[in-house]
Amino acid sequence: MVEEFLRQPVTEAVIDRTRIAVSQVEGKFGAVSGVCNHVGGPLGQGCLDGDYLVCPWHHWKFHRITGKGEPGFEDDAVPSYEFRVEGGHLWIGAKPATQRRKKPHDPHPLTRPVKRALGAVRIVGISTTAMDAAYPRYSTSDVLLEVALRSAKERGHETQLIKLNDLKFRACEGYYSKSAQACTWPCSITQMDPGDQLDRVYEALVHWADVVLVATPIRWGAAGSLFFKMEERLNCIQNQITIRDNVLIQNKVAAFIITGGQDNIQAVAGHLLTFFSELGFSFPQFPFIAHSRGWSAEDMEHNIDYVMKSQELREGACQLLQRAIELSEFLMSRGQTEKLERGGRKAHHLDVSTSELMK
Repeated sequence: MVEEFLRQPVTEAVIDRTRIAVSQVEGKFGAVSGVCNHVGGPLGQGCLDGDYLVCPWHHWKFHRITGKGEPGFEDDAVPSYEFRVEGGHLWIGAKPATQRRKKPHDPHPLTRPVKRALGAVRIVGISTTAMDAAYPRYSTSDVLLEVALRSAKERGHETQLIKLNDLKFRACEGYYSKSAQACTWPCSITQMDPGDQLDRVYEALVHWADVVLVATPIRWGAAGSLFFKMEERLNCIQNQITIRDNVLIQNKVAAFIITGGQDNIQAVAGHLLTFFSELGFSFPQFPFIAHSRGWSAEDMEHNIDYVMKSQELREGACQLLQRAIELSEFLMSRGQTEKLERGGRKAHHLDVSTSELMK
């Protein structure tokens, strides 16, 4: 019935398994394909921006009547459908009146094949400490990270330091929760927003580094908030395994520096180890160093003094990175490894169907 389509601006309809996005503005209808050109998002579940349908997954826009892309992208088009209103019903043609057109888009630079050139082990250090850049403070985790990187550089290794605090990047917007296919590599935010700077982390972890050394403070018994902001966005790497069986991280090593005024080192380390193992990283023996004053010690100044004066912690950071480098050298010496059989893991199709489970 026409009344049903007048209740909201956009409605998803299905004709013989074909999804149609039906829209109306002041009673004037439009009908185009309900499948977005980008990665198949449901246009019929989106919204309107003037006369343009906005895909709910990644915000691609198509004219609600002609199906053409927004200005500047007219060469992209989804099929449009003829329709008529008759007898209180909206009748839509079963065959499209226009054809789908996909304008060739250059692939994102991050989608290039992962190839490791010859050379010494390369190390990226990632600082997750948050602070006011105009009034920087002493960061115990940053200091130990910088000491370790400096020691590696002195031994002839290429190093890179990425401070999340210096990057401007958006929080994960949960596209995966809409559909597994909506989470892309690289992250859809990176593809949509040229000002989003997490591409530097993606480039380092996937294409450049052999060893990743992550430093985090302990905040309320967990890793720092910037770590979690990064972690949510790194989930697109793990989702490549889940939905594509595409392992981007191979023969790479991760290790961790954890410091803070509050105890809970093992819980923080456990979280870091679990997440990075799911990305595909390997770990050296004793894969983290840590320091904390403990739950009841509220004398934060002593915590900082201890790290400032501790030669043992500095040596421990350098030894940790050296263990990671040695493991990385071993992994690279093996060359390309065979793909692992992943029965029971994500991206593995189970033999038992849902209907069989319901019996």
